[in-house]
Order: sequence, then structure tokens, then C-alpha cells
Amino acid sequence: MSISNNMKVSRKTILNILFMAFVLSFFVTPLGYYGKILLNQIFSFRPEVIEVAEQQQISDYNWKLKNANWEFFNFEKSKGNVVFINFWASWRLPCAAELKSIQNLYDKYKNKVDFYIITDEERLPVEEFMKENKFTFPVTYLIIGERSPLTILEPPSSYIIDKEGNIQVKQKGIADWDNNTIYNLLNELTK
Repeated sequence: MSISNNMKVSRKTILNILFMAFVLSFFVTPLGYYGKILLNQIFSFRPEVIEVAEQQQISDYNWKLKNANWEFFNFEKSKGNVVFINFWASWRLPCAAELKSIQNLYDKYKNKVDFYIITDEERLPVEEFMKENKFTFPVTYLIIGERSPLTILEPPSSYIIDKEGNIQVKQKGIADWDNNTIYNLLNELTK
């Protein structure tokens, strides 16, 4: 009897050790990073479209930004267009998790929607992050202290703006942008 009980205890101990090793891998290995990305993606939900009566409108598009080549441009070039804006940072895990769905959205609507994927980081780490993740959406750089027609939200956060400047979506936190609700909204807005 005692040999059988010792065998059960040792199996339980081995399972506990394996479980602890798995949990530790989330903190000290690349597996953990990708596991956390996956968990963030699983628990991200589609953003809600704002009811017409509650929508706010942008009246002033005067907003100075920098493009991927570090050249200044003005957001006014998007006046009259459908616009998707996302605030992100390469070092924030929820942002990294969300960007794959943004890449899919960009691939589908890049010729119909103006995309502003905005960061306040320096250029080199952003370029390395983009290359490592094979993202091709356009990066826009925020100029700190420059006035903006929108509230600059903590990353990750996003807006969808229609041709008349109405804010259709204002999303604080991670979201899944690769879904039929957003596709239907953009199809309607880009008609």
C-alpha cells in the first residue's frame, strides 16, 4: 500500500512541477510573450458604434503630425474622408496584441479609408517592431504638445470618423477590429 501511495504522490509532484514550469515560462521566455499576446487577442471584443444622437463632430482638422519618413504633414488632408485612428506603443502588450487585427483591417480598406496608426515613440524602435511583426500599415508619429482635434487617449485606443467628421467609434483599450460589425460600418461609410 505504501509504495502505491508514494507513486501517486510522486506523479502529483511531477505534475505540479510541470505546471509551475509552464507558468514560469510566461514570465521568462518568448513563449510567455506570445502566450500573453494570444490571451489579449482572445479577450478583445469588437468595438461599439456610437448612437447617432450621441456622436460628436470634429470641426477643426488642423493637426500637425509626422509620417513614417519623419516628414511633417497636416491631418487636414483627410477632411472629407473616412478615417481610422489608433494610438499605440510598441512596448505595450495590449497594443501589440491589437495590431494584427488592425493590419487585417488596413489590408481590406487601405484604398477606401485613411489610416493613422499613431505613436509618440522614437523612429528606430518603431521601425524594428514593424519589421519584426511584418506590419505594413502606415505609421504616424505624434508631435508632443501639438494641439489635436481629438482627445489623445492612452494606448491602445482608436477612433473611426466619417466623411462629415462625426466620431462613429471611440474605443478605449484593446479591441478586435477584424469583424463584420466594423466591416459593415466601413462599407456603409465609404459608399
